[in-house]
Amino acid sequence: MHQTRADLDKKRAEVSAMFDGVAERYDLLNSLLSLGRDRGWRRETVAAVAARPGERVLDLAAGTGTSSLPFLEAGAHVFPTDLSMGMLRVGKQQQPRLSFVRGDALALPFADSVFDAVTISYGLRNVEDTAAALREMLRVTRPGGRLVIAEFSTPVNRALRFAYAQGALRVLPVAARVSSNPVAYGYLAESILAWPAQKELADLIADCGWRSVEWKNLTGGIVALHRAWK
Repeated sequence: MHQTRADLDKKRAEVSAMFDGVAERYDLLNSLLSLGRDRGWRRETVAAVAARPGERVLDLAAGTGTSSLPFLEAGAHVFPTDLSMGMLRVGKQQQPRLSFVRGDALALPFADSVFDAVTISYGLRNVEDTAAALREMLRVTRPGGRLVIAEFSTPVNRALRFAYAQGALRVLPVAARVSSNPVAYGYLAESILAWPAQKELADLIADCGWRSVEWKNLTGGIVALHRAWK
């Protein structure tokens, strides 16, 4: 496989194949990248989506379904959607109650204006065309519906930013050398460093047609929750 890098165009087939290769260890990988804070961040994301019984929630880049389960438990109709068949297979084994959908964020297999909420956690930076994906999410959201994006971001404190960039994000590729898929682990770290800061992403979301865009920093901005409405 061609070595996908964050400073190159992200090809859908390559990204999908890359995640196929790390599917069984993906939740562990998230824990490493988050310094063990991923569960708390997930709770914040669930609270921001605020799914209500009977609502339709699209969970994009759902991976193994860990992010989707709380919406199901809240009584919502959740659609865990991912491009990677490897992720979906592992997800179905781990979360048999969920109905997984294979779908491309750039061409979602859903009708217009059908979802009350669309959310994507730690997956938007891996999409080939960020703006096109944001517009596609807008298309499938009903008027008045909401968007919640959880994504690694830029720590607001300079010391924390330096420590994170030189710590977790530098250690991961080194640790990856003994893994079965070192390219994937290296790419994930690089993609975080290359991702736009909070305001830049908020401006892009607004440019794609979303309204009332806001964000909340988690753990000093290591992760940011962006929320917007249609």
